[in-house]
Amino acid sequence: MAQAAGSSSRPAAGRCEVSGEAAARARWRLLGQVLKKKHLKDVHLQQVSVRRFHNGPLNVKEVLTSFDNTGNVCLWPSEEVLAYYCLKHNETFRDLAVCELGGGMTCLAGLMVAISADVKEVLLTDGNEKAIKNVNEIITRNQNAGVFKAQKVSSCILRWDNETDVSQLEGHFDIVMCADCLFLDQYRASLVDAIKRLLQPSGKAMVFAPLRGNTLNQFCNLAEKAGFSVQRHENYDEHISNFHSKLKNEEKDTYDENLHYPFLLILTKRR
Repeated sequence: MAQAAGSSSRPAAGRCEVSGEAAARARWRLLGQVLKKKHLKDVHLQQVSVRRFHNGPLNVKEVLTSFDNTGNVCLWPSEEVLAYYCLKHNETFRDLAVCELGGGMTCLAGLMVAISADVKEVLLTDGNEKAIKNVNEIITRNQNAGVFKAQKVSSCILRWDNETDVSQLEGHFDIVMCADCLFLDQYRASLVDAIKRLLQPSGKAMVFAPLRGNTLNQFCNLAEKAGFSVQRHENYDEHISNFHSKLKNEEKDTYDENLHYPFLLILTKRR
């Protein structure tokens, strides 16, 4: 299993502080079972909303003034679900070039692709310098451990609204993916544009995100106006759907499907 920066034995988000150790073990056991192609056990995920990275007290000024620090604060449920989905469907990525956008401190989903799939290339990106510094360390540790199946794994700062960042990678990727990146109003249109430009003509984007009010619908509308065909899936995995139903019934105080349950969007360019 992948090693995280600051840990010799825990997986890529091993510096998360969770409100229950059993819940953390359950999430990583689930990912591990898919990675090893074992039969999935009925593990119970609890308190899915708050998982802060343990880097000491949060520097509030830094969070408020640095470029999008949301990926430095915690590992979001959508990223975990995207990682799980990538592991379960790792054959999708065979011989392809893959880019994760807005992956935060771990780029967990892209990391799982690099570990589990016979993929040509994986680029892990975020717009925050601190996040990419941590991702670089994760890549180095796992390269040294020899766990990557990908031919090439790299990372870089990539801001969706930065012309230089986007143009140097234009038309390069078969698959672009991101998780819970739709809620910032000022960057939503830039994200659509970046996805369109980074993808090859026949490429596709995989986007996991919760409703978060009307933000998912707003993204879909922008994507369609930009020339994408958008497929929207609410029930894309039986196991995830069962967890969703269970959490709605048993964790009503902490589980809010508007914030925590991700839809799957598949974007392809209209021809």
